[in-house]
Amino acid sequence: MAFVSGFSVVGSGRRYGEELVCGVRRAKVAGRGTPVRMMAASAASADEVPDMNKRITMNLLLAGTVGVPATSILAAYAYFFLPKGAGSVGGGLVAKDALGKDVKKAQWLETHPPGTRKLVEGLKGDAYYLITTEDNDIEYYALNAVCTHLGCVVPWNAAQNKFMCPCHGSQYDKTGKVIRGPAPLSLALAHAEVDTSDNVILKPWTEEDFRTNSAPWWK
Repeated sequence: MAFVSGFSVVGSGRRYGEELVCGVRRAKVAGRGTPVRMMAASAASADEVPDMNKRITMNLLLAGTVGVPATSILAAYAYFFLPKGAGSVGGGLVAKDALGKDVKKAQWLETHPPGTRKLVEGLKGDAYYLITTEDNDIEYYALNAVCTHLGCVVPWNAAQNKFMCPCHGSQYDKTGKVIRGPAPLSLALAHAEVDTSDNVILKPWTEEDFRTNSAPWWK
């Protein structure tokens, strides 16, 4: 186990049910044990979507292998492994910060100005982007940070106002809608709500995807 800026990361020699390809963990399709293949956006179907439950999203190995600033990669990838399922509330989950603490709305907004998109631990232990709106509130949705191509964590590029995957160049707009392949699908959504204790709660998004006006592929 190695440590980067206070975060524990998995060393390059360990595997968690995934295949290491060119220094990048590649997710496997549930039940098949085969690497996810590249998919054209027009041909993607539900059974071809990478399994979110079996993906290890912390691809810190990329920090030394891709041609983007290391600080940009680490800002999104220096994440942590926490016990999954902790803090669930009525079908949702209390978001956790980088220290494993419950995310409180008031405290979060004090340090995350409008336009900020920062990672928290969310549903099923996946990394999610919590968004601060322009009127200094928590956006009503959060974005799963896992690229729908091969499972890398996608950093937010504030300068270009979009998410840009360093693995194979996929891009998503500020709402997580895919705008450039090879990723076939938009980033998964979750509801972001605030309970009576000021905790930020992430809940499954099961209704229509407002970005594509279609049923959510991640259901």
